[in-house]
Amino acid sequence: MADYDYDVLVIGAGPGGYVAAIRAAQLGLKTACAEGRETLGGTCLNVGCIPSKAMLHASEYFEAAAGGAMAAMGVKVKPELDLGTMHGQRKDAVKGLTGGIEFLFKKNKVDWLKGYAQFTSADTVEVVGKSVRAKNIIVATGSSVTPLPGVEVDNDKQVIVDSTGALELAKVPGHLVVIGGGVIGLELGSVWRRLGAKVTCVEFLDQILPGMDGDVRKEANRIFKKQGIEFKLKTKVTGAAVKGKKAVLTLEPAAGGEAETLEADVVLVSIGRRPNTEGLGLDKAGLSVNQRGQIETDHDFRTSVPGIWAIGDVVPGPMLAHKAEDEGIACAENIAGQTGIVNHDVIPSVVYTWPEIAGVGLTEEAAKERGEVKVGKFPMLANSRAKTNHEPDGFVKVIADAKTDRVLGVWCIASVAGTMIAQAAQAMEFGATSEDIAYTCHAHPTHSEAIKEAAMAVTGKPIHI
Repeated sequence: MADYDYDVLVIGAGPGGYVAAIRAAQLGLKTACAEGRETLGGTCLNVGCIPSKAMLHASEYFEAAAGGAMAAMGVKVKPELDLGTMHGQRKDAVKGLTGGIEFLFKKNKVDWLKGYAQFTSADTVEVVGKSVRAKNIIVATGSSVTPLPGVEVDNDKQVIVDSTGALELAKVPGHLVVIGGGVIGLELGSVWRRLGAKVTCVEFLDQILPGMDGDVRKEANRIFKKQGIEFKLKTKVTGAAVKGKKAVLTLEPAAGGEAETLEADVVLVSIGRRPNTEGLGLDKAGLSVNQRGQIETDHDFRTSVPGIWAIGDVVPGPMLAHKAEDEGIACAENIAGQTGIVNHDVIPSVVYTWPEIAGVGLTEEAAKERGEVKVGKFPMLANSRAKTNHEPDGFVKVIADAKTDRVLGVWCIASVAGTMIAQAAQAMEFGATSEDIAYTCHAHPTHSEAIKEAAMAVTGKPIHI
């Protein structure tokens, strides 16, 4: 250690970075984490996963009270929106969780280097003018919002905003236009729709939620339309102008055609995210990025430069906090000489709308490209718990290999789909067949019984439909 300041230096304190730092310290490695943000936790805890869920949950309560769901169960109220308090509880959640990570750093003796790190060589970085040398360096700098040419985001003006700005709106917009029909846009669009905004979603593709199972995409579109979200599919945004306190978007058909304009009080630009690899001085470390700006690694998260590792949104794969966390643990264990593994075939994804949308493994379309499959579906309308809770929308779909019966993918739309999908992921991790799930006793009445029934439907023997 005489030649190094640390055994492990992690660049970035998001879900991947802070977890990697804590795990490395637990394994007895002298560890530091460089983070320039004033609080730990990265995008996820500060302006992403956590604050958006706080607003989603609060807005669900508001809509349940205002929109009749509670009235249908005999609870009649007339809610009043206190947006300031709603924002306040969001900020409290963020403060508590980011402060919790700072406590964990202290508990595990992880040094927080307060500043942004930049490579000066393969084993040395500079943080706020100070040179720090480490035997192992983990790049975990996450991702940021992908800009849209012709549409300039200015969160301070609260007219054209990104996902960070959409969390901070001081009032409910009369008309919110969301550019992009992906996870983040639909979640934040749902928040403001529940609170009273008219919401229009403009998507370049012919369907929302790219990458998800085809049946899920179609059903989600139907559900969101029923809730009041208007969709302009196969449409591209070519420009935006702020006129007074409103925005005017210029739209064209994706395939080309006559332009039209669309006026909005607020425009949310949500077309994806890009890896934060610029400004790191990767070239000075001997590293380069691929065409998508990502750092390529091997199965153990080693880069092409010995001693430099990379995890999370800066490496190929889905940009998901839980993927980054698992990679952070595995990477730290590999550095310590243990065997850290992440099964990238079993990474669940969730959309926290109402109802929730979740999936793990292959879509039916992708599975069919690999060979013959069997598919079982079960509607939530026939699930006793969903019915008593007045939650009829959605279904569970199990995709299995036709020859081996091994489960290849599970997709569901349900009020608690994000929780339900954990069972499917664990089953797939252990190589379960649809029969394994079908013959596992599920508690009654629960939403998860729909997974059992869908698994039974793979072999044509569901009970309750």
